[in-house]
Amino acid sequence: MHKWILTWILPTLLYTSCFHIICLVGTLSLACNDMTPEQMATNVNCSSPERHTRSYDYMEGGDIRVRRLFCRTQWYLRIDKRGKVKGTQEMKNNYNIMEIRTVAVGIVAIKGVESEYYLAMNKEGKLYAKKECNDDCNFKELILENHYNTYASAKWTHSGGEMFVALNQKGVPVRGKKTKKEQKTAHFLPMAIT
Repeated sequence: MHKWILTWILPTLLYTSCFHIICLVGTLSLACNDMTPEQMATNVNCSSPERHTRSYDYMEGGDIRVRRLFCRTQWYLRIDKRGKVKGTQEMKNNYNIMEIRTVAVGIVAIKGVESEYYLAMNKEGKLYAKKECNDDCNFKELILENHYNTYASAKWTHSGGEMFVALNQKGVPVRGKKTKKEQKTAHFLPMAIT
């Protein structure tokens, strides 16, 4: 009698689940018949603008991130109250807190929160600070595979190559003309303020 109950219930369960699946497929096909082929393609297409825009809104401009820029040479980028750019190994120094403001897609301006000076680079590749933000203060931010960022001048190049913000082993800024993307002196880790 126990076998008879299982064999009698099993087909009923299978027929019920098949009926629900058929109803679901029918409903979906009716919904899709109302769409034009173009609408169906955009609905299925993974590269539609609706999918990616929310992920990159912060790059559109106006986004501000407050970070400490820690160089791979073990120095924090610092802009002091007189506008001098150099490195410091003190983590809790207020002059190494930077405001990274998105200017355009992939372009940022870096401002010292305490000093209120913007980081800038001249055409010789020298880092300096300015009170007013202009084209010298714009940097291309690139996130590398090793999770570090590089900041190259958006305005100036040297012999066709980019000039990067960099700190040497002593915390002294390196001229942009002597820097390359692969050098650890140009690698910065944006650390959240805790």
